[in-house]
Amino acid sequence: MAAAAVANGTKKIEQTGRSKSGVISGPSNPMVTPLLTDLYQFTMAYAYWKAGKQNERAVFDLYFRKNPFGGEYTIFAGLEECIKFIAHYKLTDDEITFIRSSLPPSCEDAFYNYLRGINCSDIEIYSIPEGSVVFPKVPLMRIEGPIAVVQLLETAFINLINYASLVTTNAARHRFVVGKSKLLLEFGLRRAQGPDGGMSASRYCYMGGFDATSNVAAGNLFGIPLRGTHSHAFVSSFMSPDEIKEKSLKHHGGSSVCKDFVSLVKTWLGKLKRSRLLGGIFNETNQSELAAFTSYGLAFPGSFLALVDTYDVMRSGVPNFCAVALALNDLGYSAFGIRLDSGDLAYQSCEARKFFQTIEKEFGVPGFGKMNITASNDLNEETLDALKKQGHDVDSFGIGTHLVTCYAQPALGVVFKLVEINNQPRIKLSEEVTKVSIPCKKRCFRLYGKEGYPLVDIMTGENERPPKVGERILCRHPFIESKRAYVVPQRIEELLKCFWPGSSDKTREDLPPLKEIRKRCIEQLEQMRPDHMRRLNPTPYKVSVSGKLYDFIHFLWLNEAPVGELQ
Repeated sequence: MAAAAVANGTKKIEQTGRSKSGVISGPSNPMVTPLLTDLYQFTMAYAYWKAGKQNERAVFDLYFRKNPFGGEYTIFAGLEECIKFIAHYKLTDDEITFIRSSLPPSCEDAFYNYLRGINCSDIEIYSIPEGSVVFPKVPLMRIEGPIAVVQLLETAFINLINYASLVTTNAARHRFVVGKSKLLLEFGLRRAQGPDGGMSASRYCYMGGFDATSNVAAGNLFGIPLRGTHSHAFVSSFMSPDEIKEKSLKHHGGSSVCKDFVSLVKTWLGKLKRSRLLGGIFNETNQSELAAFTSYGLAFPGSFLALVDTYDVMRSGVPNFCAVALALNDLGYSAFGIRLDSGDLAYQSCEARKFFQTIEKEFGVPGFGKMNITASNDLNEETLDALKKQGHDVDSFGIGTHLVTCYAQPALGVVFKLVEINNQPRIKLSEEVTKVSIPCKKRCFRLYGKEGYPLVDIMTGENERPPKVGERILCRHPFIESKRAYVVPQRIEELLKCFWPGSSDKTREDLPPLKEIRKRCIEQLEQMRPDHMRRLNPTPYKVSVSGKLYDFIHFLWLNEAPVGELQ
């Protein structure tokens, strides 16, 4: 995603295939152009062209080999950006000039004329819907078309899906640890790998279950809710309450004006110090912090949230916050809460909650005990799990570095493999069985059991009879002969749907808005069996092939593998 609104982001293009919308906007990132690829894609394109093979019909699968973060599931993301990319795929004269300068001078001029005419009108894309829970080896996307053109799409597709799926999965794992009731805020822009990483992270963390972001550009471009308060610099920039020039504040509703809000805050701080129930917790608070909180309360009386750990959380920050919050309450406003950014977050959140509850009880302020407590400070999946086990009173978590950089695992490992050309299945072999590809054009189905959970994903040959509800199906591990099981599905979902029909007359699936994709992601995760979701030692989810496809894989494997000779 780009760091700013994109020049071509508002362009529209008429798209082949029936659709409610009929048009697709350009890529969100202006760097996503036909040149966003590896040089060898253009060298192969020339070699295909030179051999007269450039228009041969090829089928490629895009998939990954292993779930990230030691888990047993992944969230598929990035599809929309791939469709936007091909909807506007066209090499400009300047781009062709650059390609010419990058290839050997022996490349013929006619090849560059061929490049000038390339578009994606003859490409077909079948994909699992974005926001779906997905598993290794099952094609996320099937791309069909002229082999030279499809290869030119390869690197960009992998780039657009790899990080998107990785960070969406990371976000979903964080959501799973904290549960449904807590707010999750993405604070990663300043730690992300450049503006592109920051924008992508904001979009895909929201897709994965986060509630809001601090990233204003992402809020503008993608409609993600924004959240944020002030920094320690704002607190330490004040010296005393005497610096506050404008001290008046209108009552909520504007019926009257409090001419000296600063004095009202000081009055409340005095009441808190004299409180019998709060006695001994604090004495003299930091006055520069009090001035900062008062100033911030004057600026944002309806959404006052303070960072309370600049000097001392319980002996200064929380009492100063409460004095301002109670003064705002007198004028008809409700403060939002506090943010903790250092120290023992579990202990501090519990102590702050007790302080708020004591105020509600002693001063009769309804709801004060339920004041929001937000925690930040380099949080990750493990610290969230530890906080949960320790017991805490945090309502919201602001997470940045470990979330957006995917610190625990930097890449997903998406691959793009040829599985068929000119209706002839192809296989890629390897000494590592996990790297052997599954040949031919396939259909993919998710089989559900009687309890409503997915049991297994099964791949079949395109022309095989699809599985039926209530009918016993033999599901086989693609490579291990002894791993097999019969499944009687109670519900069947076909996974690959047409998102770009090319020159065919198939109906194109519409690209849903981000909030719908987010909803799909949450619903898909809720459908999963709990033992597949747990953090430690999750049960592997089964990915299988039909009996016919299993036999064909191994026939082709033996047919293509060279036979050794011993002397």
